[in-house]
Amino acid sequence: MSASESTTGGVFLVSVIGQIEKAHFPSYDNMYCKYTFVYGPDWEIVTGIEEGISQIAQKSQDERQQVVWNFPLDISFKSTNPHGWPQLIISVYGLDTFGNDVVRGYGVCHLPVVNGQSSEEMIMFVPESSSTLQKLTSWLTGKRPEYVDARLLARGDGREVTRVRSQGCVWINLMLCSKTFISMALKTIITVKYQFLSMMVCEIKSLKQYLVKKKSQS
Repeated sequence: MSASESTTGGVFLVSVIGQIEKAHFPSYDNMYCKYTFVYGPDWEIVTGIEEGISQIAQKSQDERQQVVWNFPLDISFKSTNPHGWPQLIISVYGLDTFGNDVVRGYGVCHLPVVNGQSSEEMIMFVPESSSTLQKLTSWLTGKRPEYVDARLLARGDGREVTRVRSQGCVWINLMLCSKTFISMALKTIITVKYQFLSMMVCEIKSLKQYLVKKKSQS
């Protein structure tokens, strides 16, 4: 798609490259992460992978005790509407003493809206059991509470009934490059201002006619 076609059709492009660098979970080791992008109905993936899974990594033996993945991200979107701006969801898993996969943390953030490089420390959280009985059951069976679909974190519907607690953090590094987004935004602002001024002119004309009519009647 050429630049002229993008501008004429009201389509803008957003490309993101980066990596999920590392994580810090002091009490856990041997972890891997999953990522997925969630976006609105007006968005479409042009190139890249929507979701992926990293390798298992051990935490460093120094005082930092960080798990390093350096897992690459590379994806491009196109859209006609900024609504539904893409979000990145990261889920971190590890192995418990029985060798089962257990969720260690969830995190979600919007992709940057400004061109350039940005780094973010994503605070992770895990859902908690809603009752003492469920806590006891999860402790006996080794199955911790987790989301059936992590995309729920981006939508927000139903999240008010879940209990969570903070646990660990993940560092990500992203570089965003957009095309025709700024020009499209400026065009939208100019259009809105023109419509507002036109409406104000109509209101002033109506008020002037009303005052003239009232003066003639008096």
